[in-house]
Amino acid sequence: MAARKETTIAAADRRTRRGERTSSGETPAHRGRLSFGTGTLLFAVFLGAALSVYEPALKGAFVSDDWHYVANNSYVHELSVERVGALFVPLGGATTAVVNYTPVHLLLHTAAWEAFGDRVYGHHVVNVVFHCLASVLLVALFLRTGIPRAGAILGGVIFLLHPANVEAVAWISQLKSSSSLFFSLLALLAMPRRPGLACLLFVLALFAKPTAAFVLPVALLFDWTQRPRERLRWKWYAVMAAAFAAYAVVEFIAHQRAGAAEAILHETPFVLVRTVLALGMRYLVIAATSYGLSAFHDPEPAFSVLDPWWLASLVVLGLLAWRLVVVLRGRKVEAAYWAWAVVSYAPISQVFPFLYPMADRYLYFILPGLIGAVLLAGNEVLDSLPGWIEAHTSRLAARLGEPFRARRLAGRAGLVLGVAAAALFAVHSHGRAAVWRSPATVMADAAAHYPNGAAAGLRRGQSAAQMGDVDGAVAGVRAAMERGYNRFEQLLTDPTWAPVRDHPKFRAVVREIAAGWIETMSAREDPTQIELVMLANAYYAHGDKQLAAQAFRRALERGGPNDDFIRAQLAGLGGRVD
Repeated sequence: MAARKETTIAAADRRTRRGERTSSGETPAHRGRLSFGTGTLLFAVFLGAALSVYEPALKGAFVSDDWHYVANNSYVHELSVERVGALFVPLGGATTAVVNYTPVHLLLHTAAWEAFGDRVYGHHVVNVVFHCLASVLLVALFLRTGIPRAGAILGGVIFLLHPANVEAVAWISQLKSSSSLFFSLLALLAMPRRPGLACLLFVLALFAKPTAAFVLPVALLFDWTQRPRERLRWKWYAVMAAAFAAYAVVEFIAHQRAGAAEAILHETPFVLVRTVLALGMRYLVIAATSYGLSAFHDPEPAFSVLDPWWLASLVVLGLLAWRLVVVLRGRKVEAAYWAWAVVSYAPISQVFPFLYPMADRYLYFILPGLIGAVLLAGNEVLDSLPGWIEAHTSRLAARLGEPFRARRLAGRAGLVLGVAAAALFAVHSHGRAAVWRSPATVMADAAAHYPNGAAAGLRRGQSAAQMGDVDGAVAGVRAAMERGYNRFEQLLTDPTWAPVRDHPKFRAVVREIAAGWIETMSAREDPTQIELVMLANAYYAHGDKQLAAQAFRRALERGGPNDDFIRAQLAGLGGRVD
């Protein structure tokens, strides 16, 4: 009995030194901290590693959304008081142009454009820097919440090198993800001692990307689990909730106005439920193994009750739900990390469908929660190992210290496995970074993983177009249209479509897509300048040059950063510019 009592006391003492609550619910005097010097050194190491891993993408061209977020977005091409002010106008032209109210995100792009112009290398490095900063702050948060130093650093390394994050880091316009997580982690770290500053940082995180909403419930759970004998600071949480509510109204209107929230994943409720759970299972597999990554995911809904992703999700997600209940009942800080992952998944789960149901980049906010939860759960297993061994071995073995030696060995084995996983992730990430070198390599990757998806249809159409096969080109475009493709301007500007662009059959498809845009944009009661430009382009693609000129004149009267472009377009149409 004496040996068992010593074991229990020693284990409790170790938990206290690592920053965990003891079995009696007592809070330790202090938790782990990451000093400024150590953090700076860690950032330097992380930056060197990330630049090496992401080297294939650093000179990669603007891709897809990069064009309307950065390359062709006049709002971010001038660092002036007027332009910066326009970024913060709710539902203004800048918001409409990118279909999100994210002024901090656009402000960062403005600063990057001022520094680098259209030289992509600088923009890529900015993304990598923010990713490294977020990884270091994640280590600091892990330490603050009781994760041992070796585990905390390993967790930060895994997040830094995880292949699922490549899309969020290598895609220039995804600066919104890395910068938002950066401000979110600062908010969580500031909340215990400087709640006012934490509220400000929370707003900045929201202004970079709406997914930062996870901060509110996670901060509350950190508070509830780490300060058990103190009252929750409801005043500050009310301030954060009010800020989020006000922001959510603007963001929802921006999405509705653009039609971005009008997609329908499936009209059958049971298929929708199965698909939501199947998507969750896909994300968990990617998080654990990096298997299943792809540019522009295009998965089929879970039509069948025998869909393997849906069936597997019932078991795995059931276990995760059980664990969440256990840690909530035990008031353990692990609950905050599981909640982090769940809340971050909720907006992209397709309960409320949107146009693109799955993407690697959506894991960027889910992964930190999963990593933190697994580290804490693993540490709890290690802490319980001596007691388990003691209960199942002789007293002599316990007195000789075998239970604690087993714990040390198990901990070191886990660390070795973690380092090996990080190394494998680094190799995989380096390969994934090469995908983001150009629009062609991105589309090829998407087509390879989803041969029936929109990207595959477009590639088949482009191949047919290059051979002068207009019927094959049209068939490819229509296959993509069935999967939600509606970018008529690409069909008019991409040189791969040039051999068939003037054929009546191909022009008919372009006019069909443009007609949908005309219907949407014409219904706007108070269109912004960029919406009028989009309407004019749609009219032009539809073959109505006179209506296109009228829309351009309305856009010029509206005023904005695109005036010079509009004058040039009017001159090209032979319209009056003054």
